[in-house]
Amino acid sequence: MNDRIQKILDILSEEFPEPKSELQYASVFQLLVAVILSAQCTDKRVNSVTPMLFEKAPDAFSMAALPVEDIENIIHSCGFYKNKAANIRKCSEILVSEYGGEVPGELDKLVRLPGVGNKTASVILAVGFNLPAFAVDTHIFRVSHRLALSEGKNPDKVSEDLKKLFPEDLWGNCHHYLLLHGRYVCKAISPQCKNCPLGDLCPSRRT
Repeated sequence: MNDRIQKILDILSEEFPEPKSELQYASVFQLLVAVILSAQCTDKRVNSVTPMLFEKAPDAFSMAALPVEDIENIIHSCGFYKNKAANIRKCSEILVSEYGGEVPGELDKLVRLPGVGNKTASVILAVGFNLPAFAVDTHIFRVSHRLALSEGKNPDKVSEDLKKLFPEDLWGNCHHYLLLHGRYVCKAISPQCKNCPLGDLCPSRRT
């Protein structure tokens, strides 16, 4: 890890001393559902609907038995609610029938679940199982390019580049550092460059 990357890491660790997901959940299954709901939706919006959803169906068994129309009604405000409800219901059915209601901790098994791609699977592995994975969402993709950490044209390539830059045991924290920095400071529109603690290290800084 070179000096510049170490400085970025040091600054972000001070900016976000307790990096963690802002999604609210009480189990790996609930995390999986919340991450599925978070596609093209804010964590704040997801957190506004999951308490009611998890009250009715806190685990895969109860979710698999919940009518898909009930799921749709609860998650309606999250966008793409019909697809998300169908995926959550089918995903729960598969977890019950193939994994005893538990979420598997292997990438190849996760990506075969409805509504679960590489990004969602990586979040589950890193956050749910504390395994080495580096999920890249729109915030991380944007920050990585602005900081010249990657020139990757897609999230998978950016993830590969970031894995080479940061120590494996810090991938989970680095995911949250970059995500939170992108959400609150390095915004897509009107980035807070004047107040950015990484300003001196950023080639994209706007004056």
